[in-house]
Amino acid sequence: MAVAHVSDDERELIEAIRELAQERVAPRAAEIDHSGEFPWDMKELLAGHDILAMPFPQEYEGLGSSELVIAMAIEELSRCCATTGLLLAVQQLGSMPILLFGSEEQKQRYFPRLAGGEWMAAFGLTEAGSGSDAAAMRTVAVRKGDKYLLNGSKRFITNGGLAQINTIFAVTDPALGTRGISAFIVEKDFPGFAVGRVEDKMGIKGSQTAELIFTDCEVPAENLLGSEGEGFKIAMMTLDRTRIGIGAQAVGIAQGALDLAVAYAKQRVQFGKPIGENQGIQFMLADMATRVEAARLLVYNAAEMVDRGEQGFGRYSAMAKMFASDAAMAVTSDAIQVLGGYGYMKEYPAERMMRDAKITQIYEGTNQIQRLVIARALLTDA
Repeated sequence: MAVAHVSDDERELIEAIRELAQERVAPRAAEIDHSGEFPWDMKELLAGHDILAMPFPQEYEGLGSSELVIAMAIEELSRCCATTGLLLAVQQLGSMPILLFGSEEQKQRYFPRLAGGEWMAAFGLTEAGSGSDAAAMRTVAVRKGDKYLLNGSKRFITNGGLAQINTIFAVTDPALGTRGISAFIVEKDFPGFAVGRVEDKMGIKGSQTAELIFTDCEVPAENLLGSEGEGFKIAMMTLDRTRIGIGAQAVGIAQGALDLAVAYAKQRVQFGKPIGENQGIQFMLADMATRVEAARLLVYNAAEMVDRGEQGFGRYSAMAKMFASDAAMAVTSDAIQVLGGYGYMKEYPAERMMRDAKITQIYEGTNQIQRLVIARALLTDA
């Protein structure tokens, strides 16, 4: 196991989450994938065990867990079911802007119900024509008296249409480029808020991904996060932190695939002996295990940098997300190869793990964008 500086209480918490995942989450994973329905029972399970409370400070009825422990929890859940692991990751993603820039009144209003799992959160940055290029967003917000009117749409939003609390980014001054983007807390029942297309996805099929549509959507002025023009900064500071959770999700998926491949290699007999006794399979398993452990170390290191308040952690969170997601794709592909024909069949979870792993290379910043982040940090320091 990778080095992780956690207290005895934190270690006990992670062990409890691992046991819960193995006993309650794993048996549901295949059906969640098959049905494509949002797993309300898993959401209630995590809420009931205070797992959704982990990202929130204790003064708002949360657990106040460290970034490292949150990452470890996402990993353990994703090891059994990537969709369930995403429930915790997105609860943190959607609420992180409020944690970083929200007023005391905003935190008091929203955090207790998010921490208790009564409400879910979502993060609305991406648009149909604005993915990696956030400055190209077309959603606009215009101040009218004591409220803003939002017009536009967001695409590929995890928890879209289910979340009661949505952090939405919109242009308040088109002349200022990224410095003209602002962030808002938009509640699901605000007038002018609607849900559009619900996506049919390749993986994480139980997680609802939807389009959000704003038509003169009325947002109270007090729901502005920070000040006008701080939206792009809020989004980037959020993603610098929360992409660690996607790295952790990728590690969990990869570890689950490795577990499956090792177990299969021990029991599958060909030519009179378990295939795990063949050097070709042994080398594959060794490479898979090394990738998983290296990815885990990168994720844990980035998480601990955040916990220590170190500057410049953004490049390390980018490295962690990039490497871990690439590792997850490689490891799940190799797991299918170890299982042979069985790996290609839905009877075994290897093919689901590979489909789930793919999105970790894409969301919260594609791996090409992560490489840009890392390179620019290197060149700036030089």
